[in-house]
Amino acid sequence: MKIVIDAMGGDYGVNPIIQGTLQALQKQDFFALVVGDQDQITPLIPSKFKSRIQIIHSKDYIRMEEQASSAIKRQDSSIFMGIEILRQDNADAIVSAGHSGATMSLATLRLGRISGVSRPAICTTMPTSKNTYSLILDAGANTDCKPEYLLDFALMGYEYCKNVMNVAHPKIGLLSNGEEETKGNDLTKETFALLKKYPFFIGNVEGKNIFDGSVDVVVCDGFSGNLVLKASEGVAQTITKILKQEIQKTLWTKIGALLMRKSFQTLKSRIDHSEYGGAPLLGVNKPVIISHGSSNARAIECAIYQAIHAINGDICTKIQQALKKD
Repeated sequence: MKIVIDAMGGDYGVNPIIQGTLQALQKQDFFALVVGDQDQITPLIPSKFKSRIQIIHSKDYIRMEEQASSAIKRQDSSIFMGIEILRQDNADAIVSAGHSGATMSLATLRLGRISGVSRPAICTTMPTSKNTYSLILDAGANTDCKPEYLLDFALMGYEYCKNVMNVAHPKIGLLSNGEEETKGNDLTKETFALLKKYPFFIGNVEGKNIFDGSVDVVVCDGFSGNLVLKASEGVAQTITKILKQEIQKTLWTKIGALLMRKSFQTLKSRIDHSEYGGAPLLGVNKPVIISHGSSNARAIECAIYQAIHAINGDICTKIQQALKKD
């Protein structure tokens, strides 16, 4: 199994990306094709890992402030070179914490869409109160959508949930401002009419249902999905800050926090986006994992695990088969 790691473009340089790759190599059997500045990367790789890592040199990368459209012209950039390795079947998946728009654009243009897919979608994972996970898609790839796009998102989310997350019978919901069929805007009402013929569709769901374990896949346009994603991250960070502030107020709260240390650690791991690694881009012909620009080593490690799960689940083939049947 070969996985391309785009080492350039992250907010904190190459170090957390390489450290996350090394951590994943200690636990999983794969070969890493690391694309980036070899002068920065080589000193970070211990000798015991050198037989499992190949460095493909690239100093250029797409800066966050640059337009995604410039990526197609920058053939010496790390993300372009990484996508090309994948396109030429010299690797099985790619992980990038660089410019997400450039990654999406190049993946769509160079790898191509799976036959039958209207638009690729970003699929992100959310924790639930039932110790399970829900998926949201689209989480930002398509801000303006048509009903047939959301139908494709539902089918892709179903296949990902079933084949990668191993949920036997995934339940699919349509994000709206109420559970009734009559609720929502024109997009959700028209999408509801398309989805209601599928046995996996449970109807409209509200934002609260994302976290209560009642639905496995939540379908929406990328504008709404990205708002939900960013708001959820903000809530998680705020809860953590409030807890820390309250714990520091008195001796008794400090003692109580010490006694509940394990519970707090569990909570942190459940709501910390680093534990989810990255968001798969579903609908292109190879597994592509898009990580946060601010990813730490743990986030990169988990993103690599996401890539491995996508490869083992043969998700691209499963999506292609599902759309052919439809």
